[in-house]
Amino acid sequence: MKTDMTMAKIVITDDDFLKFREYFYRKTGISFEPTKRYFVDKRLVERIEATDSGSFRSYFSMLRFQASGEELQQLTNIMTVNETYFLREDYQFKCLVDSMLPEIVKSKTDQRPIRIWCIPSSSGEEPYTVAMYLMELWAGINKWDVEIISSDIDTGILRKARLGHYSARSVQHVPAPWLAKYFTRKGDEYQLCEDLRQAVEFTRVNLAEPADTRPYRNFDVIFCRNLLIYFDDVSRKAAAETFYDALKPGGFICLGHSESMSRISSLYKVRKFPEAIVYQKPLEAR
Repeated sequence: MKTDMTMAKIVITDDDFLKFREYFYRKTGISFEPTKRYFVDKRLVERIEATDSGSFRSYFSMLRFQASGEELQQLTNIMTVNETYFLREDYQFKCLVDSMLPEIVKSKTDQRPIRIWCIPSSSGEEPYTVAMYLMELWAGINKWDVEIISSDIDTGILRKARLGHYSARSVQHVPAPWLAKYFTRKGDEYQLCEDLRQAVEFTRVNLAEPADTRPYRNFDVIFCRNLLIYFDDVSRKAAAETFYDALKPGGFICLGHSESMSRISSLYKVRKFPEAIVYQKPLEAR
């Protein structure tokens, strides 16, 4: 077992931090401000210890040149924040069933499934909330097939999402009838039912990698909430263009309450529905 004394010998210098920050930004689009220094240093030391690298220099060399990319994925998993819960900012889910979906089906000219993409997935609360809202509050679910795809860069959190085990805090805002219908209590945790877990497809996607996002096309609605706050202006603009390509003409994207597409890109129209402000790819877009 490694001691605290061994841990203390590993020092992340200012130059090390800058090198790592630039590298991680290029690989993920996530930019760490100096205020996140303690957070970053602590996790770098964790991985240096876990890999027996001995120093930042040795670890960073391995990180950059490892052919499998396994260590970059491990590091990414612990560097990303996954704070969420069921029905978070639920006014957007109300907007989905009361305003966006009725408009989408009104203009549909085929019977292809309605496609919804949630990114980042985190531990699954958001896409599963979408599924519950559709089942409980959207009459169109009896007529239309819906595909829900949820993606994240963190492979560990995706495994957790697929399992569907949640704490009492995570489900505290779920209405009692929904909780009884879709969850089984197991000790201090709640297990999501199999039917709802099967309703969501979870995939690993790095938004900064065009090869990852290229297959994601023809979505009617995208939820990308509280992710772009971790990007800088360049990465935000690139993400906005990626989502634009992923949406069908007339499709909608929902951002977090502190995010504004109008400050990022001019590609989208602002739509002010009674429940929420969302952003739309123009119908005439090609």
